[in-house]
Amino acid sequence: MLKLYYGLPDPAGEARGGLAPGGDPGGPTDINGAHFDPEVFLTKLRKECSLAQLMDCETDMVKQIRALDSDMQTLVYENYNKFISATDTIRKMKNDFKKMEDEMDCLAANMAVITEFSACISSTLQDQHEQITKLSGVHTLLRKLQFLFELPARLTKCVELEAYGQAVRYYSKARSILHQYQHMPSFQGIQDDCQKIMASLAQKLREKFRDGGSGAKDLAECVELLLQLDEPAEELCDEFLSHACCRLEAELEALEAELGQPGGAPITDILEFIDRGCNIFVSNMCLVIASYQELFVSREGVQSITRMAQDKLVAFVNSLMETYYSLVERRIQLEKGVGDNSLLVRALDRFHRRLQALAKLLPASNVAAEGTEIVVRAAKERIRQYLLALQSFYQDCLTDVRQSLAAPRLAGKESPNLAELLGTISASVLNQIKSVLTYVHLFTAKDITFSNKPYFKGEFCSQGVREGLIVGFIKSICQMARQFCETTGDKGGSTPPALLLLLSRLCLDYETSTISYILTLTDEQFLVQDHSPITPVTSLCAEAREAAQRLLNHYVKVQGLIISQMLRKSVETRDWVNTIEPRNVRAVMKRVVEDTTSIDVQVGLLYEEGVRKAQSSDSSKRTFSVYSSSRQQSRYAPSYTPSAPLDTNLLSNIQKLFSERIDIFSPVEFNKVSVLTGIIKISLKTFLECVRLRTFGRYGLQQIQVDCYYLQLYLWRFVCDENLVHFLLDEIVGSTAHRCLDPVPMEQSVIEVICERG
Repeated sequence: MLKLYYGLPDPAGEARGGLAPGGDPGGPTDINGAHFDPEVFLTKLRKECSLAQLMDCETDMVKQIRALDSDMQTLVYENYNKFISATDTIRKMKNDFKKMEDEMDCLAANMAVITEFSACISSTLQDQHEQITKLSGVHTLLRKLQFLFELPARLTKCVELEAYGQAVRYYSKARSILHQYQHMPSFQGIQDDCQKIMASLAQKLREKFRDGGSGAKDLAECVELLLQLDEPAEELCDEFLSHACCRLEAELEALEAELGQPGGAPITDILEFIDRGCNIFVSNMCLVIASYQELFVSREGVQSITRMAQDKLVAFVNSLMETYYSLVERRIQLEKGVGDNSLLVRALDRFHRRLQALAKLLPASNVAAEGTEIVVRAAKERIRQYLLALQSFYQDCLTDVRQSLAAPRLAGKESPNLAELLGTISASVLNQIKSVLTYVHLFTAKDITFSNKPYFKGEFCSQGVREGLIVGFIKSICQMARQFCETTGDKGGSTPPALLLLLSRLCLDYETSTISYILTLTDEQFLVQDHSPITPVTSLCAEAREAAQRLLNHYVKVQGLIISQMLRKSVETRDWVNTIEPRNVRAVMKRVVEDTTSIDVQVGLLYEEGVRKAQSSDSSKRTFSVYSSSRQQSRYAPSYTPSAPLDTNLLSNIQKLFSERIDIFSPVEFNKVSVLTGIIKISLKTFLECVRLRTFGRYGLQQIQVDCYYLQLYLWRFVCDENLVHFLLDEIVGSTAHRCLDPVPMEQSVIEVICERG
């Protein structure tokens, strides 16, 4: 309807049937167009439409006409109400404007009267205006002159009343005028009097400034007034810092007194010491810095003065903080306990927190970096102390094991179970490591400020705890193991063989499982970063295995030398040429078998059995020839033939060339058979070398035959290959026969009877 009202095209008219069939939009047949012609439209409808279409078109037009009538009626009603309201509004506006016109006329009349009176007054006072202006200026000047003439008296009164700030303000107002007119005698006198008064005031301010009882507020006020009096800024900076230095040094002396006497215990605990230092010294230092910066650094003035003041402040703070840091480090060094270090961690945390506030006040200083270094060094020192404590604990465990091994031997009792001792020392050391990790973990707690800093956490966890403490302790265990393997000096000779065996098994257990467990536990607790340079587990395991191997090799060597010593003395202390006919096995041979059996039991408590070669059925009934080192000839050469010693000796030497070489001191494997094999090889080789240095008679040869047969009866069962024992015993009997003056061997049956009886 609005579009129709304003003459706009209505596209919806087409949908309502406004356009006749085939009508041209905008043409004479367009009922909604501007050029609509009713006659043309009707003619076109009669020609083109049927009767039914004409009736439909009529019906549609009737509906549209009714709708338009209804809309037009509604629009008329709405506009009628608006017309009525507009009429009322216009009527009211006419009344209001009439009143406004009356008021404007009244206002114009009043303004005309005022203008007339103003012109009258101006004309009346025209002659006196310039005179009044001059008098006003003279009055102002007289007031200023009165202020200047009264200035010395005012300044004196202010000084008497100690209103120093008011005196400086008075003088600051008049200083430029007095300086400008100082060539006039009257002003010169006033200036001289004022300068004397202000010089006296400056002296009093300096005395008050130097007074130790002045508070921070009074001190700041004195400096402010002195600066307004154009006192040298550098001297004021020095005096301010000197005054503050006296007070801060007194506080440092009080802190030093709390450290106690050198070598004695401190008076207060570490947390109380740090709290007192932070709450008194560091807090006062912050106040001094803030006051100094407000007075000298933050003032608007010459840039060079600001830079000078800043440099003096930095040097002053660095000097005093260095002394304070030395006291803190001395107090931290007194913390020697290796138990719970929660007090130390809390103290370092508060120390670190307070330094951050100091660093914000003075970013140009390096106090924060130095304080952080103290925290880092304290943590490293704590790690070092815990490492020493672990090493000491491990040494104590070894001492306890030594005592446990020595006490039964001294009392004549049975030796303790090595497996139980191993379990005890392993569990004790592991529990101690866990306890130390718990103590150290306090340094990385979430509520500790420095624990999350990148300069602390990564370095502390990876290089401190993991590498410095855990890896260092594992390496120290391996180092101690290598020291036990030293053959020269007291270290190697005084070590009980059982301890060597136990430590070898301990290092082997560390290689197989304990090292991985400890390092995994450490990495989980301290979240060690992967990119940090750390020692790999495989390297530590290899080092532990190498230590275990050296300990076991040394154990075999020591036990072999103990048995060898008995055999050597038994050979060297006997007259083998003039000995009597053998009737028994020598006691030393029985002792060798007993000791070997004891060693077998001892090693079996810690190591597995191992693999043996298949043994022959005649291992315990084997005979020995006096000229052959081979099993075949020992079985088929029962007697000595004097006519062919050369041939038999040649045959023995030839067979030695083709026999397998025996490495006496070869590394042993981690099993019982390999350990016993190494010990027996060393013992029999020593026996062989001792025999080669002696000369034997007939009965001496026969005694060696009996002894070797007795050893063969028992020793073959301990080694991995019985042929090794047979070969060495063959060598001993053969070497004895070569060095015998009357080589007549004993019958095998007699030897067996003697050995069975023995």
